[in-house]
Amino acid sequence: MEGSTKPPQISEMFQKFAIAFKAKTIEFFAEEDEPSAATATATTEEFTLLDSAEEEFIPDQKVVVIKPDPTYPTQNPSSPNYSSPPINPQFAESLISSLFATLSSFEASYLQLQTAHVPFDEETIRTTDKALVSHFHRVSDLRRIYTNSRRSPGFNFDSVIGSSLEAQVQENQSKLRALETMFNRLQADIDVKDDEVLVLKKKLGEIQQENFRLSTRLTKNFRSNSPADVELILRVFDSMLRDACKSSYVFTKLLIDLMKRAGWDLDLAANSVYSDLEYSKNRHNRYAFLSFVSLAMFRGFDCENFGVDGEEEALCNGDSYNRSKNSSLRQLIEHVAGNPMEILSMNPKCDFSRFCEKKYEQLIHPAMESSIFRNFDRREAVLDSWRSLSVFYQSFVKMSSSIWVLHKLAYSFNPIVEIFQVERGADFSMVYMEDVARKGKGTLPSKCRPKVGFTVVPGFKIGRTIIQAQVYLTSLKCTE
Repeated sequence: MEGSTKPPQISEMFQKFAIAFKAKTIEFFAEEDEPSAATATATTEEFTLLDSAEEEFIPDQKVVVIKPDPTYPTQNPSSPNYSSPPINPQFAESLISSLFATLSSFEASYLQLQTAHVPFDEETIRTTDKALVSHFHRVSDLRRIYTNSRRSPGFNFDSVIGSSLEAQVQENQSKLRALETMFNRLQADIDVKDDEVLVLKKKLGEIQQENFRLSTRLTKNFRSNSPADVELILRVFDSMLRDACKSSYVFTKLLIDLMKRAGWDLDLAANSVYSDLEYSKNRHNRYAFLSFVSLAMFRGFDCENFGVDGEEEALCNGDSYNRSKNSSLRQLIEHVAGNPMEILSMNPKCDFSRFCEKKYEQLIHPAMESSIFRNFDRREAVLDSWRSLSVFYQSFVKMSSSIWVLHKLAYSFNPIVEIFQVERGADFSMVYMEDVARKGKGTLPSKCRPKVGFTVVPGFKIGRTIIQAQVYLTSLKCTE
């Protein structure tokens, strides 16, 4: 066997195959019936390479044909003609449904976390915090799945993210859980409010019982003529009169401010109220406006209906006192128990509303109202009736309410309350009058006897007790 040719080794054969495949891969069994000329030439060349080796034919030798994996044309993502591989619609639907389900679960867990702070629930906070972290992880997983799906379009991800219906069920469950949390929170708030209502109802019942007891006692005191009861009546009336005067001061000051903003000459306006009057100080002309407001509001005070119906002569104080005393006391209690603004809104046709209407017409002339409010911004000028500016309106209603209550209180008294005012030029009397400009400053330094310029606030007489009228004094006609 020494002279015979040495059979080729298998490794040498694979080396020759590698040399052949290095230029171009050849399939020995082509699918086409008639191969092209180029293919035939290449095949001939490959067989020539194989035949060039002096090898003996090995019978029954098995040939393994290696077919490479199919390759896809690659594109550069930065290329303008780059197009991403299409997404499976079913996969996209499942992925989006899973994302929305995760977000709904996150929302429900976050809502539980917020509600667990008040009242503070440590266990719920710890549990919901872990749930929130898991939802974040789930969102990250969905993002990773989407990225991998773009890299491997043929991979089946349905087993990883689940079906679209499962995600929708999870989303609806999360929404129900969020609604349940809100319901529990609102129900807890309702329970708290119910407890507060019960407490307030209890307090209201106690206040109503106390008011009934005081009203009964007040009615008995009004019908009594003992010195102690009369003193109590005087104190109550004087206190309410001070409140009425204070509210008149506030309204008058607001009215003067509005006149200034409208460009009015205050000296000329004060002279139209009381002409040819010399004021001791420049700012004292405001007393003329205060007098105008007070006297207009107290006009008709000595009549039962306060002059609302225009029947002042028929219902003067004292003529129908016994008949109207109980009615006035009842109206007094009803008015004090409510809010004057609410009374006007709920019952615009009541006596108090008609009283406000009439007094406003007496105080504010249409020409004056137009002059004061015409230069205001439209956001400030509200209505064209006596309910004009909100602050102006509230101040007027408060003043009207205080004087209305004072009138009803006066008609509930026994003895009768009388009202008076001092005419201009009358001699000053310390018994019946008080100098409004020197209020609380002691006696007058002048040796002469001053004269009354005008009445600022009227005075009252209850039995033998005098509540002084507030007047402005002038020295124009002062005599020694």
